[in-house]
Amino acid sequence: MKIVIRAYTEKDLPAMVEIWNQVVEDGVAFPQEDALTLDTGRAFFAAQTYDAVAEDADTGTVLGLYILHPNNIGRCGHIANASYAVHREARGLHIGEKLVSDCLAQAKAHGFRVMQFNAVVACNTHARHLYERLGFVQLGTIPGGFRMKDGHYEDICPYYHTL
Repeated sequence: MKIVIRAYTEKDLPAMVEIWNQVVEDGVAFPQEDALTLDTGRAFFAAQTYDAVAEDADTGTVLGLYILHPNNIGRCGHIANASYAVHREARGLHIGEKLVSDCLAQAKAHGFRVMQFNAVVACNTHARHLYERLGFVQLGTIPGGFRMKDGHYEDICPYYHTL
Protein backbone atom coordinates (compact mmCIF):
# COMPACT_ATOMS: atom_id res chain seq x y z
CA MET A 1 0.00 0.00 0.00
CA LYS A 2 1.38 3.37 -1.05
CA ILE A 3 -0.10 6.24 0.98
CA VAL A 4 -0.10 9.69 -0.60
CA ILE A 5 -1.02 12.81 1.35
CA ARG A 6 -2.64 15.45 -0.85
CA ALA A 7 -5.03 18.39 -0.72
CA TYR A 8 -8.64 17.32 -0.65
CA THR A 9 -11.02 17.76 -3.55
CA GLU A 10 -14.81 17.79 -3.76
CA LYS A 11 -14.86 14.09 -4.68
CA ASP A 12 -13.21 13.26 -1.33
CA LEU A 13 -16.01 14.78 0.77
CA PRO A 14 -18.15 11.63 1.27
CA ALA A 15 -15.14 9.67 2.56
CA MET A 16 -13.96 12.62 4.68
CA VAL A 17 -17.39 12.98 6.30
CA GLU A 18 -17.53 9.24 6.98
CA ILE A 19 -14.07 9.18 8.58
CA TRP A 20 -14.69 12.35 10.61
CA ASN A 21 -17.99 10.97 11.86
CA GLN A 22 -16.35 7.73 12.97
CA VAL A 23 -14.15 9.70 15.38
CA VAL A 24 -17.09 11.81 16.57
CA GLU A 25 -19.17 8.66 17.11
CA ASP A 26 -16.34 7.00 19.06
CA GLY A 27 -16.56 9.91 21.49
CA VAL A 28 -12.99 9.62 22.74
CA ALA A 29 -11.04 12.26 20.81
CA PHE A 30 -12.90 15.13 19.08
CA PRO A 31 -14.92 17.68 21.07
CA GLN A 32 -17.76 17.63 18.53
CA GLU A 33 -20.88 15.65 19.41
CA ASP A 34 -22.89 16.03 16.20
CA ALA A 35 -22.15 14.12 13.02
CA LEU A 36 -21.50 15.98 9.80
CA THR A 37 -23.77 15.63 6.79
CA LEU A 38 -22.42 16.04 3.28
CA ASP A 39 -23.62 19.68 3.29
CA THR A 40 -22.33 20.59 6.76
CA GLY A 41 -19.12 18.70 6.00
CA ARG A 42 -18.61 20.66 2.80
CA ALA A 43 -18.93 23.94 4.72
CA PHE A 44 -16.79 22.71 7.64
CA PHE A 45 -13.90 21.53 5.49
CA ALA A 46 -14.06 24.60 3.23
CA ALA A 47 -13.71 26.86 6.30
CA GLN A 48 -10.28 25.45 7.20
CA THR A 49 -6.95 26.95 6.16
CA TYR A 50 -5.95 23.65 4.57
CA ASP A 51 -7.36 20.12 4.44
CA ALA A 52 -5.56 17.02 3.26
CA VAL A 53 -6.42 13.38 2.76
CA ALA A 54 -4.37 10.22 3.00
CA GLU A 55 -5.10 8.21 -0.10
CA ASP A 56 -4.10 4.67 -1.01
CA ALA A 57 -2.51 5.44 -4.38
CA ASP A 58 -3.14 1.89 -5.58
CA THR A 59 -6.91 1.96 -5.03
CA GLY A 60 -7.78 5.67 -4.74
CA THR A 61 -9.36 5.00 -1.34
CA VAL A 62 -9.28 7.83 1.19
CA LEU A 63 -8.08 6.38 4.49
CA GLY A 64 -7.55 9.50 6.61
CA LEU A 65 -7.54 13.28 6.71
CA TYR A 66 -6.47 16.36 8.59
CA ILE A 67 -7.71 19.90 8.99
CA LEU A 68 -5.40 22.85 9.62
CA HIS A 69 -6.52 26.26 10.86
CA PRO A 70 -5.48 29.08 13.22
CA ASN A 71 -5.72 28.23 16.90
CA ASN A 72 -6.72 31.82 17.66
CA ILE A 73 -6.96 35.26 16.03
CA GLY A 74 -5.03 38.52 15.92
CA ARG A 75 -1.83 38.53 17.94
CA CYS A 76 -2.09 34.76 18.36
CA GLY A 77 -3.04 34.04 14.74
CA HIS A 78 0.43 32.66 13.99
CA ILE A 79 -0.34 29.57 16.09
CA ALA A 80 -1.93 26.71 14.17
CA ASN A 81 -4.23 23.94 15.34
CA ALA A 82 -5.08 20.71 13.58
CA SER A 83 -7.20 17.58 13.89
CA TYR A 84 -6.50 14.16 12.42
CA ALA A 85 -8.75 11.23 11.61
CA VAL A 86 -7.97 7.79 10.22
CA HIS A 87 -10.60 5.31 9.05
CA ARG A 88 -11.26 2.63 11.66
CA GLU A 89 -10.12 -0.13 9.31
CA ALA A 90 -6.84 1.66 8.50
CA ARG A 91 -5.67 2.44 12.03
CA GLY A 92 -2.30 1.00 12.96
CA LEU A 93 -0.84 1.46 9.47
CA HIS A 94 1.16 4.62 10.39
CA ILE A 95 -1.14 6.83 8.35
CA GLY A 96 -1.43 9.22 11.29
CA GLU A 97 2.31 9.83 11.24
CA LYS A 98 2.19 10.72 7.55
CA LEU A 99 -0.75 13.07 8.18
CA VAL A 100 0.92 14.86 11.11
CA SER A 101 4.25 15.22 9.27
CA ASP A 102 2.56 16.68 6.20
CA CYS A 103 0.46 18.96 8.38
CA LEU A 104 3.55 20.39 10.07
CA ALA A 105 5.03 21.20 6.65
CA GLN A 106 1.77 22.76 5.44
CA ALA A 107 1.44 24.80 8.62
CA LYS A 108 4.90 26.26 8.06
CA ALA A 109 4.15 26.87 4.36
CA HIS A 110 0.97 28.74 5.38
CA GLY A 111 2.97 31.08 7.62
CA PHE A 112 2.25 29.57 11.02
CA ARG A 113 5.09 29.57 13.55
CA VAL A 114 3.76 27.11 16.13
CA MET A 115 1.41 24.13 16.11
CA GLN A 116 -0.67 23.78 19.28
CA PHE A 117 -3.04 21.00 20.28
CA ASN A 118 -5.43 22.18 22.95
CA ALA A 119 -7.08 18.96 24.02
CA VAL A 120 -5.25 15.68 23.46
CA VAL A 121 -7.12 13.19 25.64
CA ALA A 122 -4.68 11.67 28.12
CA CYS A 123 -5.81 8.09 27.43
CA ASN A 124 -5.14 8.55 23.68
CA THR A 125 -1.70 7.02 24.16
CA HIS A 126 -1.07 6.22 20.48
CA ALA A 127 -1.54 9.86 19.48
CA ARG A 128 0.47 11.13 22.43
CA HIS A 129 3.41 8.85 21.64
CA LEU A 130 3.28 9.89 17.98
CA TYR A 131 3.27 13.59 18.84
CA GLU A 132 6.15 13.20 21.26
CA ARG A 133 8.15 11.16 18.73
CA LEU A 134 7.65 13.98 16.20
CA GLY A 135 8.96 16.60 18.63
CA PHE A 136 5.80 17.95 20.28
CA VAL A 137 6.18 19.11 23.88
CA GLN A 138 3.45 18.57 26.46
CA LEU A 139 2.51 21.79 28.25
CA GLY A 140 0.83 20.22 31.27
CA THR A 141 -2.41 18.48 32.14
CA ILE A 142 -5.93 19.83 32.51
CA PRO A 143 -7.74 17.56 34.97
CA GLY A 144 -11.07 16.28 33.72
CA GLY A 145 -10.97 18.47 30.62
CA PHE A 146 -12.69 16.03 28.25
CA ARG A 147 -16.10 14.40 28.66
CA MET A 148 -15.97 10.93 27.16
CA LYS A 149 -18.93 9.44 25.30
CA ASP A 150 -19.86 7.35 28.34
CA GLY A 151 -20.03 10.50 30.49
CA HIS A 152 -16.86 10.16 32.58
CA TYR A 153 -14.14 12.80 32.43
CA GLU A 154 -10.55 12.29 31.28
CA ASP A 155 -7.59 14.63 31.57
CA ILE A 156 -6.40 16.50 28.51
CA CYS A 157 -2.80 17.30 27.63
CA PRO A 158 -2.03 20.40 25.55
CA TYR A 159 0.97 20.05 23.22
CA TYR A 160 2.97 22.40 21.02
CA HIS A 161 5.60 22.15 18.29
CA THR A 162 7.68 25.09 17.04
CA LEU A 163 7.72 25.31 13.27
